[in-house]
Amino acid sequence: MVADFFSAEYGWLQSPDGKESTYGYFDNNSIQQQSEMAMDVLTRHYPDEDHVFIFDNAQTHSKQADDALSALWMTKNPSANFGVEVIDIGPDGKPHYAPDGKVVKKKVWMANGHFTDGSEQESYFPEGHKMAGQFKGIAQILTEWGFLEAHKMKLQCKSSFSSCPVGKTACCCHQLLFSQPDFVQVDSILENEVKSHGFTVIFLPKFHCELNPIEQCWGYAKQCYCLYPASSSEEDLEKNVVSCLDNVPLLSM
Repeated sequence: MVADFFSAEYGWLQSPDGKESTYGYFDNNSIQQQSEMAMDVLTRHYPDEDHVFIFDNAQTHSKQADDALSALWMTKNPSANFGVEVIDIGPDGKPHYAPDGKVVKKKVWMANGHFTDGSEQESYFPEGHKMAGQFKGIAQILTEWGFLEAHKMKLQCKSSFSSCPVGKTACCCHQLLFSQPDFVQVDSILENEVKSHGFTVIFLPKFHCELNPIEQCWGYAKQCYCLYPASSSEEDLEKNVVSCLDNVPLLSM
């Protein structure tokens, strides 16, 4: 897969001398590194302009942190075992594998939430509490939000969120918590990364991907690529792709 950044004013994102760019082959785990590279190029070479990152709604862009708030699997009552399963990553940045070849996973605490005034709401009981380190449970979290009847509510309507009555936001604990601002507005990893560097970020609506402006660039590059002779050499294929991207004119952006 190939990905890059472009603007209607400058074309593909690169340093003025063309030596630093952001296109390349990458997997989903590389999207953050690619964005960091793009922000570094902008900061060092175009510091006097206001930059806005615009992404489509691809899953690689909307992925949330492993410990991001989610009401889906939360227990109603306190739990000493509730956590989020994540892949165990070693110091080298690579996953650990068990002797049977399976990826090793571990449990971590879910992130804390925030009240409407911005103050932090801990998801687990703090030190000094008789249940220190245990997950509070949805009922307690909702009670702290002011929903004093939460302990009397059922955890969930039947087997899934889709079973909840249409338009209802307080029919069960899961739905009520899911409707709170800090659960509705969970930023993606990419969004947090861009914002942390002081840039503005916008995600396009989930309309058909071909309406994304960058599709014109891909379309031109694909047409150019089809004119090259077939090859079984990976080196030739990559060189052809890069050449086609470089040939996309500014008018097509």
